[in-house]
Amino acid sequence: MSAPAFEKLLREAFPLPAEAARYLTPAEHQAYAALEKAPKPELAFRFERVRLVVAMALIKLLADLGDHEESRRVLAVLHRAAQAGSIGEIDKAIHRDAQAFEQLYTNLYVNDEGEQVLQLFERTLDADSREAMDDVLFDALVLLPQLDFSHYDEEEDEA
Repeated sequence: MSAPAFEKLLREAFPLPAEAARYLTPAEHQAYAALEKAPKPELAFRFERVRLVVAMALIKLLADLGDHEESRRVLAVLHRAAQAGSIGEIDKAIHRDAQAFEQLYTNLYVNDEGEQVLQLFERTLDADSREAMDDVLFDALVLLPQLDFSHYDEEEDEA
């Protein structure tokens, strides 16, 4: 699994070049590869970066499935946190905007597909090892072909 699965998830979640450029820096594209090469003192931070980027991809999929404003707010929080240079800075960024996560669960109605993506997002946040993250990546790649973004395509055709 690993880096190729991570890269495929990013391509699927951010299919438009403008979206990918807006949300993903080169460092974020290479986050999994950086984790694989990280010296021991950097492992925890590199893992957090991977976790953030996977969470961003899943929330982006959720936002696209239902055009959820709450999901887009969480995506913005995760994007800011991904720019952090340490685990402490990541935690500060997340805690500063914790209400966005609360609103996501309070105001969100999702169909079965959205529920499955949301469960993967929760598993991402709970992942505490590379193996757990690889399981999330694998399950996300299995789920992707089942997701129906047809309304998203229809909106683009109308524009």
